[in-house]
Amino acid sequence: MRLLVVEDEARIAEDLRVALEAAGYRVELTGDGETAWFLGSTEDYDLVVLDLGLPALDGLGVLKRWRAEDRRMPVLVLTARGAWAERVEGIDAGADDYLAKPFAMAELVARVRALIRRSAGRAAPVLEAGPLTVDTRQMRVALDGRPVTLSPLEYRLVAYLVHHAGRVVPPTELIEHLYGDDDARDANALEAVITRLRRKLGAGAIETRRGFGYRVPE
Repeated sequence: MRLLVVEDEARIAEDLRVALEAAGYRVELTGDGETAWFLGSTEDYDLVVLDLGLPALDGLGVLKRWRAEDRRMPVLVLTARGAWAERVEGIDAGADDYLAKPFAMAELVARVRALIRRSAGRAAPVLEAGPLTVDTRQMRVALDGRPVTLSPLEYRLVAYLVHHAGRVVPPTELIEHLYGDDDARDANALEAVITRLRRKLGAGAIETRRGFGYRVPE
């Protein structure tokens, strides 16, 4: 899962990155409103954490631009404690949830998980697709009820496909949502991960639709 964190306070931004990466997400950071607007307009993210108190172009302006452009990714806004009018404005502008500063990092991660599930049409924290079960809280995968040991990258790939179970996901989309800028980002590297997963989960766990992509049956 690929997240954008928009926060101009460097310490908070780094704390968010560490916590969200530990929860299994790929995280990109920016503290600039104009850059955030450009990234959210041109790149695909599974969720954005957006501080409203940004310099120059503030978070509310960024959010309004995205929604005017019909960008539909879930947005969790961060606001100053007690700034209820700002929170109302954020929700009215198209935010999906808000969290007041200071906040508990565990709560933010839980809200992120919930928003991503809901955006994929899932409500429960434990996702099921055929014999596969993904516990998004514990970052664990089971096959027919038996735990399967996966690397962080393997977990992210399975979790993404299970969130979108039944849909054929193109390789380019998987690569964008799984890999960081310093990682191998080609189709051969992705195919190698798929091959390892099939050895662990069974040959039929991940289907290949040649010329289209990969699919986990519902």
